[in-house]
Amino acid sequence: MYKESFNQIINRENTNCYKYDWREKIFNKKDVMPMWVADMDFPTPDFILQGIQERMKHPILGYSFYGDSLLESVRNWMLKRHDWEIEKEWIKLTPGVVPAINLAVLTFTQPGDKIIVQPPVYFPFFSAVKDHKRELVENELLLKNGRYVMDFDHLENNIDEKVKMLILCSPHNPTGNVWHKEELEQLVDICVRNNILIFSDEIHSDIIFKGNKHIPTATISDKAADITLTAMAPSKTFNMAGMASSVLIGSDKKRMNQFMREMQKFHIGMGNVLGHAGMEAAYTHGKQWLDEMMEYLHENLDFLKSFIQKNIPLIDVIEPEATYLIWLDCRKLGLEDKPLKDFFVQKAGLGLSDGPLFGKGGSGFQRINIACSKNYLEQALNNLYQALKTDNFI
Repeated sequence: MYKESFNQIINRENTNCYKYDWREKIFNKKDVMPMWVADMDFPTPDFILQGIQERMKHPILGYSFYGDSLLESVRNWMLKRHDWEIEKEWIKLTPGVVPAINLAVLTFTQPGDKIIVQPPVYFPFFSAVKDHKRELVENELLLKNGRYVMDFDHLENNIDEKVKMLILCSPHNPTGNVWHKEELEQLVDICVRNNILIFSDEIHSDIIFKGNKHIPTATISDKAADITLTAMAPSKTFNMAGMASSVLIGSDKKRMNQFMREMQKFHIGMGNVLGHAGMEAAYTHGKQWLDEMMEYLHENLDFLKSFIQKNIPLIDVIEPEATYLIWLDCRKLGLEDKPLKDFFVQKAGLGLSDGPLFGKGGSGFQRINIACSKNYLEQALNNLYQALKTDNFI
């Protein structure tokens, strides 16, 4: 039903598109193929656009609040997609996951407090800590047998009374990990024993490859629910990041009230009237589209792995369990980070996400976005192959 829409190559230029219209500013090269920022080149689903258009039939876009039907759509999605039964009262709308992280830092920590992140990880985590004069504690993930794991010994050894929060990326960006139940249980146990709040960024929780199952951190146990704030959004799943609409879910009423008071200081608690319509449509009608999109994404992933294994043996694909962001291990090329980035941009014409942006463990890596048409992906990989061949890497 939707496959032909995934095959389209849509011209996004001259639409104030961050991914395309800022290519020259970001990569110093206008004709680079941008495969970095985490939005898709697939069209936003028609049922979402229709939901927004239906709301726009009313001639006034004034102040509004989100009603029970939106909250019910979130509840139903979490139950059907993630086996997570939540109450409407646990849900608060936020203007994006990254703003929610920053607001949580302001609400639940003080300047000088320590916050743990687990690099290589989504880089706004670092600024959410440092910009508010909190101290960053890095618990670096370990790459073992092709999969990243948490270093629990290092984690425990770096906890003291100043550590107040851990920002978890689940599923993990950029490594593609879906954390196993045993891993989450051990993490929760450490945080419970040390009175550490978990902020669980689960924005990629719907984009899960076959054979894997996303487990919301808060569902691990009652104790996990007590110490976890969960951020989710339809933005990555349905390619609607420009709507700046997300949810924060927490069962601790006192803590959620604290968070809402902090939001109210900035007058951002009402949300986006068109974002409300888009989110409700996504969570009400999105199952079939998402299932078909994941099939297409799996085909792209298989193509990428097969192409690289056959033609570019000096690059290793870290097998993703989730997300459309694939972590490429380029260390066998023997290039330092700047020459590696320059090679991808200047020689191969590819604008990927540079590994060092993600902190410790990112050196020698590049992150590629495969949420695009197969033809576009094939062109990108051929460009890379020809560039490596021309420079005698292969």
